[in-house]
Amino acid sequence: MKAQLTFADIDVSVNVPAGIRVIDVSEKVGSGIVYGCREGDCGTCMMEVLEGMENLNTPSVLEDKILRENMAGKRFRLACQAQVIGDVTVNPI
Repeated sequence: MKAQLTFADIDVSVNVPAGIRVIDVSEKVGSGIVYGCREGDCGTCMMEVLEGMENLNTPSVLEDKILRENMAGKRFRLACQAQVIGDVTVNPI
């Protein structure tokens, strides 16, 4: 199954296989999402989900903890943990 992942900061949309992590695609297309650890520990890759939050996997316990520690709102996810399962639009913060 394919999904469309859109990076609002660079106005680029790509068709991706379901299950791919946002961070893996952002590196390839040159989005401004930065990262430190790629493991969900540092919170550096936090992004805002502009559309399609329901089309991402459920946050893990670790991701949920990091988001809470960073006082992130409900529209935010970690790009290294968020897996695309449907059409999504994201923006780095």
